[in-house]
Amino acid sequence: MTWSKRPWLFAVLAVIVIGAAYYGWQKLTGSDLPVGIASGNGRIEAVEIDISTKTPGRIREILVDEGDLVTAGQVLARMDTDQLEAQRRQAEAQLRRAEISIDTARSLVTQREAERTAAEAVVAQREAELDSADRKLARSEQLIKTNATSQQTLDDDRAAAQG
Repeated sequence: MTWSKRPWLFAVLAVIVIGAAYYGWQKLTGSDLPVGIASGNGRIEAVEIDISTKTPGRIREILVDEGDLVTAGQVLARMDTDQLEAQRRQAEAQLRRAEISIDTARSLVTQREAERTAAEAVVAQREAELDSADRKLARSEQLIKTNATSQQTLDDDRAAAQG
């Protein structure tokens, strides 16, 4: 039997030899990677990621270098917060000023309430004086009819009741 008479036999043997070589190569160079994970060599380049801050400002210090491996949540840079601190101090001063204004307004309200109470007391005193003058006038008018008092006393009581 010659190879030229059976070319398919040569093809089958070639496929078996190539398959056996590939299987042997896979077994000899096999890795301990789990199923579904491929290995190889080469170069992987990361995609550039832009980062930003919630508020604008100047950078005081950069804590990592280009190409360093970083983890999520790692501090990469520190901002210069001098301007923000000045704004915070200004806001605190405005808050203190507003609190002082509130205290001043409360003091004025208390003072005005005291003045109102004093004015009400004066009104009550004047009403009591008027009531007393009216009663004294009524007595004097009764007493003048019987000549038990003088005309001068009656005139004084009328003036006090009107005034």
